Amino acid sequence: MANTTKLTTLPGGLRVATCEMPHAQTAAMGIWASVGGRHEPARLNGISHFIEHMLFKGTGKRSAKRIMQEIEGVGGDMNAYTSEERTCYYATAAEEFFPRVCDVLCDIYTDPKFSGRDIERERGVIAEEIQMYRDEPSSQVQELLNATFWPGHPLGRPITGTVETVGALGRGDFLEYRASHYHAASTVVSAAGKISHEEVVGRVARRLSALESGRRPSAKSAPKPATSPRLKVEARDVQQTQVAMAMAAPGHKDEDRFAYHLMHVILGGNASSRLFQELREKRGLCYSVSTHPLTLDDGGALNISAGLDRKNIERSLRLILDEFARLREFPVGPAELKRAKEFSVGSSRMSLERSSSQNMRLGSSVLVHGKIVDPESVHEKIRAVTTDDVREVARRVLDPAGIALALVGPSPDETMLARVLGL
Repeated sequence: MANTTKLTTLPGGLRVATCEMPHAQTAAMGIWASVGGRHEPARLNGISHFIEHMLFKGTGKRSAKRIMQEIEGVGGDMNAYTSEERTCYYATAAEEFFPRVCDVLCDIYTDPKFSGRDIERERGVIAEEIQMYRDEPSSQVQELLNATFWPGHPLGRPITGTVETVGALGRGDFLEYRASHYHAASTVVSAAGKISHEEVVGRVARRLSALESGRRPSAKSAPKPATSPRLKVEARDVQQTQVAMAMAAPGHKDEDRFAYHLMHVILGGNASSRLFQELREKRGLCYSVSTHPLTLDDGGALNISAGLDRKNIERSLRLILDEFARLREFPVGPAELKRAKEFSVGSSRMSLERSSSQNMRLGSSVLVHGKIVDPESVHEKIRAVTTDDVREVARRVLDPAGIALALVGPSPDETMLARVLGL
């Protein structure tokens, strides 16, 4: 039997999306709130991520320990994440335990305690998390890059917040922010695996009936792409220099997004990519180099990161810029384009054999497009991309004039970096 997807919108605006996978032995569920780092005012930077932590700290009927025991005690897995535009709480377990998974997730979503003692304890935990990322050059360079690429904008702030903003948040801030953003209109429930759509809708309708209708949150528009390069460096006494750069790129609904995805794969999306082959395999200049697309409702960014010895930075940056020029000026060969297409379609199909991946696809699809997008329709559009399409999106994205570059490493040579960027 084939997988079947369905979407139901309940009277209050809550949306429930499912993928019935008759041959699966597991069931996965997610509760998604369409709120993330970009919705926060500066004073509340990090509050979405802090709330994510607090929902695991206990409810009216479950302690923090019991929340995890109920899922892990049956071999399941539960976690959450906060991004720029969403917060997601998700769990997977053997299919016979789906009622428990649903009950626990709905409980933490609707009835978190937010006790003063738990808030103070978790404030310390998050401060340690912030310091951990700060101590990791590969993480710190991304924070510097975001602040440089989106200066003065919520997207340029750390999703975790800072030690200062997290330290200033009070219980009233959490209760007010959650009440303003965690409601039916901003919530999507997804479920996949050996489940029944009708059963999921019934359980969710009963357990989340107390959610207010509300309105979907709005966010400050992403800034227009820069027209001149930007540079930020941080001297750090480490063995390896971390380099990251970003350029403006298509968003979730942009017509160029399929060609853009293939351009990313060709440039740095896997071990067959041009950057990996040129910098690592042919020249041994680095251990890791890769591209990472960030897509948002109103735009996005193509991030490129590499770990380098200081003496190899200039040569590596020039090679990266050379690959930009090649993609902008010359058509991708048919064999290279075919490999990128087969990689994209094949990896997608393999991931969707898992209920957890189907669950993530459903939630993301409904949040972004308001409907369940058939993955095969996406695969068809990927296969339809031409070499001209890739070159056109490369000309749009891989423009050296709009590059933001961040570097964390020993004795950074800002003069050389400025020269390479044309500053």
